[in-house]
Amino acid sequence: MPSFFLTHAEVVVDPARPIESWGLSAAGRERAAGAAAVAWAPGVGRIVSSTEQKAIDTAGILAAAVGVVPSTDAALGEIDRSATGHLPFDEFEGVVDAFFAAPEVSVRGWERADDTRARIVRAVRALADDGDVTIVSHGAVGALLLADLRGVPVSRALDQPGMGSVFSFDPVTWRATSGWVRVGAP
Repeated sequence: MPSFFLTHAEVVVDPARPIESWGLSAAGRERAAGAAAVAWAPGVGRIVSSTEQKAIDTAGILAAAVGVVPSTDAALGEIDRSATGHLPFDEFEGVVDAFFAAPEVSVRGWERADDTRARIVRAVRALADDGDVTIVSHGAVGALLLADLRGVPVSRALDQPGMGSVFSFDPVTWRATSGWVRVGAP
């Protein structure tokens, strides 16, 4: 039986609010509504999301579609980038590139990729010890988890193709069983 790692869909960006409080946009809600077709299988008994609103929203939509009550786990959170807060898109992309390029370094005060990878792997392994699960989290931590599942170095090339993407994995053998798949386009 597979487990799944699903990223939140598109969000309403509001630089005046903390990133963790951003919720899904209308397009994000529509995309999340298609998650049951690709991020769930009979026998998966739990949905666990990060504590960030966008992940909670995505997990709630999936959970309503499959009849499961979701829970949260703070260890599934995105990279701690509180040192910079919201950055304009081009600047953000440059910092993310640097984050993946030098995983042992804190780029502009962000959590190091090596530390983030250890955190997400530890959290997902602990959750998967209790049976198959759908994890709802974030793209960068998903790329770090995918690197671990594939036994390859951290790389931006492993990043999701867009918000609202999913891959499956076997928690027993600790191997990815698919690459990223984008949840249905809105």
